Amino acid sequence: MTVDIGDRRELFVDHALIDKLDNVALDLKEPRPGGVAIRFDEPWEGQFCGYNTVIRDGDTYLLYYRGNMDESADPPREAVTCRAVSADGREFTKPRYGMCEVDGSSDNNVILADGGTATHNFSPFIDTRPGVAADERFKALAGLQSSGLLGFTSADGIHWSQIRDEPLIPSVEEEYRYDSQNLAFWSEHEGCYVCYFRAFRDGVRKIARSVSADFLTWSERELMDLGDTADEHLYVNQTTPYFRAPHIYISLPARFMSERKILSDEEGERYGYGHHKGVGYWQDCAETLLMTSRGGTVYDRTFMQGFVRPGLDRRNWGSRCNYATLGVVQTGPEEMSIYVDRHNAQPEKYLEHLTLRLDGFASIRAPYAGGEATTKLLRFDGAQLEINYATGAGGHVRVELQEEDGRPIDGFGAGDCELIVGDEIERVVRWGESADVSKLVGRPVKVRFDMKDADLYSMRFGPASASTRA
Repeated sequence: MTVDIGDRRELFVDHALIDKLDNVALDLKEPRPGGVAIRFDEPWEGQFCGYNTVIRDGDTYLLYYRGNMDESADPPREAVTCRAVSADGREFTKPRYGMCEVDGSSDNNVILADGGTATHNFSPFIDTRPGVAADERFKALAGLQSSGLLGFTSADGIHWSQIRDEPLIPSVEEEYRYDSQNLAFWSEHEGCYVCYFRAFRDGVRKIARSVSADFLTWSERELMDLGDTADEHLYVNQTTPYFRAPHIYISLPARFMSERKILSDEEGERYGYGHHKGVGYWQDCAETLLMTSRGGTVYDRTFMQGFVRPGLDRRNWGSRCNYATLGVVQTGPEEMSIYVDRHNAQPEKYLEHLTLRLDGFASIRAPYAGGEATTKLLRFDGAQLEINYATGAGGHVRVELQEEDGRPIDGFGAGDCELIVGDEIERVVRWGESADVSKLVGRPVKVRFDMKDADLYSMRFGPASASTRA
């Protein structure tokens, strides 16, 4: 079977394009600490801030999050929706919008208050559907089981209007819950809106989805298929199209270990953990995972280990710490960022900024002894092959294009390929003096990577560059 990849960038985060691995393996990367993105230290924020969303809008980064909520307070504090901004995606500031009064003052960054169930988990996105009206460029879903999922629109991401009184996605049987972050986006890949939300089956937290052509009428809910992996509590799912390869969805769910208590009661009290219904928020622990999807109702769980662990800081070993923010954004020419909650339910709660190289969630990794990876039969549409790779000083990558039976295509053998050594996001592969592969367009080929002390993050058969045409 031939896989048609067109001119798409393909990340090595799963086995979708891989036929054989010989002394190489898919390797999950560890995000690098990037510092504190924001501290939730204002009176209207607090230790139960959460359900964060980061959006890049041109040169500005937007952060939406829940503030103020504390169900254990007397009287309970009702949630509000806050908005922060950043010029670089590294540190966020809190504009004083003056829109909503909280505790007698409107000197805050609150954009929604008195929203009933909507402010519990307000989750916005920029609608990239072609032809979307300017006053509906921002959309959001929010709500609980009691209300169903309500829809909202906005022209500027600050002033929001509810689409209608009735929910867009009504409440149904108890199996489907909306008390987590209910997210949506326009899928260029599937040609529809997609919504992901939490479900409960057989006592286990799972993930479900629904789709819509117009954001108003939604399909029947379907549970996501996680293959033959063991049942685990997956809380937020944080699924989003990857901005450099939107046919691949990156999901950063929380693995919720509901009965694994790491902190002692003395530690929980000393760290200032809050309480819920009289129970301290240190009775369990959690971490962020990496899953992927290429559309439909299937998640790929190539990597079962933690992606963002609690780490050395004991304060991150309590309940609902280390939950990822919705959104993966580019924050530099060679860098992308994610964000995770730290010190949840504690007085000094904050959001940590973490970085990865572009496309760098995972790689095909080769040891110093060397190895090779071969793709399935591919059909492409492009004039050159670009790879995102890194080697050691003593390592290398060579690329061979093969016939269906594994024979090297004349002029494109590994021996014809330049020796690729270095660390580059977009390296054009050359065979002899030429990088031009346009004569192979539409012809099924395999790609074999000969590697030594190297990582291969992604590949793309793309349009010709000036160096290719030379």
